[in-house]
Amino acid sequence: LQPNVDTRQKQLAAWRSLVLSYCRHYKLYTVDVMEAQESPVFNNKKIERKLSVEAIQVVFEELRKKGNLEWLDKNKSRCLVMWRRPEEWGKLIYQWVSKNGMNNSVFTLYELSNGDDTSGEEFHGLEDWMLQRSLQALQTEGKAEIITMDDGKGVKFF
Repeated sequence: LQPNVDTRQKQLAAWRSLVLSYCRHYKLYTVDVMEAQESPVFNNKKIERKLSVEAIQVVFEELRKKGNLEWLDKNKSRCLVMWRRPEEWGKLIYQWVSKNGMNNSVFTLYELSNGDDTSGEEFHGLEDWMLQRSLQALQTEGKAEIITMDDGKGVKFF
């Protein structure tokens, strides 16, 4: 990490962009700091250089400040990476619902994230915790209602 404050801010912005792009490309939502040190993002095997765990935590803390990361433990060893915020996922899901004329329809959470109808959509395969947060954001906006069904949770879109 660069000692100069201005240079460090530019450097952290570049790291933030790189980490989010990498996680988006590989659809990673949960990251372990020790494992991250061995990933191509932080470890360049060709020149035999890698970022220290401490520096990775600084990068991750920058992601947290910007709302793209939440720590899963007090030791800050595992985190949730949100390369797209819940509100953004909710908007994508709602656009799909509207585009396909499925307003006033009920879906199970499984149908939304893993169903055949959504197989070509960007939110297909979305992890359950992120899906629920996205739907909660839509519920707050009055565009959906999360409901409890016999076999789990579902959602009704308005």
